Amino acid sequence: MNTRQLPPFNLRTVLILIVAVIAFLILVSFAGRFGYFFRTIEQQEVGVQFRGGRIYNIVGPGIYSDVGLFVSLQEVSGQAIPFSVSDEEIITRDKQRIGIRVSGDIFRPGYEDRDRIRRLWAQYRGVYLNDDLALNRVQDLARQSMKVCVGDRTFDDNIIGTSRDELRACVDDELNRLADQFALRIENLVVPEVVLSPEVQVALDAIVQSRLSTEKAAQDELKANAEAAAERARQEGVIRAEQARIQEQTRQQTILAELERERLAAQTTVIEAERANALARLTTEKLTIGSTKANELLAAERDLDINRALAEAAAAKARADVALEMALAELFSSHPELLQLRIAEANAGALGETDKIIFTTEGMAPTLVLPGPGIVPTIETAPSTEAE
Repeated sequence: MNTRQLPPFNLRTVLILIVAVIAFLILVSFAGRFGYFFRTIEQQEVGVQFRGGRIYNIVGPGIYSDVGLFVSLQEVSGQAIPFSVSDEEIITRDKQRIGIRVSGDIFRPGYEDRDRIRRLWAQYRGVYLNDDLALNRVQDLARQSMKVCVGDRTFDDNIIGTSRDELRACVDDELNRLADQFALRIENLVVPEVVLSPEVQVALDAIVQSRLSTEKAAQDELKANAEAAAERARQEGVIRAEQARIQEQTRQQTILAELERERLAAQTTVIEAERANALARLTTEKLTIGSTKANELLAAERDLDINRALAEAAAAKARADVALEMALAELFSSHPELLQLRIAEANAGALGETDKIIFTTEGMAPTLVLPGPGIVPTIETAPSTEAE
């Protein structure tokens, strides 16, 4: 019969396991300072790579990995940051008080501005990484631009007609000039609202009402003169209409005969034109058939060229995929420690929180007995023997 014995308590094995776990936790906590793997930079982002606390490269969209001492990768978003700012106390050049509201979108520097990012990173890092800081900075610049543009113009030049477009263009130019020192760009800027103080609004309404009253009086005078002239013209028209009726009757009788002659000539012309149109239609149909055949032949040739180009692209992609796999194999061959790291990551990922590990001496076969009525859970780690 088989004999089962519990293994003796091994304090050394337990201590080794505890030290291994602590070393593994320390390695994981410091791994982020010595490398990053397969970090993705999206289409609308720019990546800033650091080594030893200094920028050593600025990259566009893609997937990046790096290993070294204190290396990191930070993303700069290129998405628009909408903003809206208003100022109700701006004095115009002619000492009038108005308020305006400005809205637009903020854009951070992109990959094409990588030299400026490298040069300005130490000063404006927060503006490039924090949306709130960028928004607050642009709002302050927008208020300054609004005061400059409104203050250089009169009241009428700020609110009447096309002057609103000129005001928007001025704020746009001035704000972009100020934001350029941070490598920021402002687009889609609009001035949706001009706010007037109550006193200015009352005075402006009075001016408009006075102008309307003056124009109405002038229109009433013109209307009276026009009505009198219309009555005289009506009376003269009645007399002239009777004279014209008599003359028109004579003229109509004279031209009836001429119209009949022209009708017969027109019929002859229509018959000849229809014959010419039929001939032209046949000619056009022949040309259309020839053009259709030529287009079909050209389309077939283009489809053939497209299929060839697709085949070449597929072959190039296959070569690129093979090249990537060969490059990874060469990397793992040159750096065995990287391969060991990948194996350790795979092993760590294979274990779940509910998994259990049984450590046994080499050559020992563990036997697990599930508990039940009258059965005590037992783990046999001693080598099995058969009774003689």
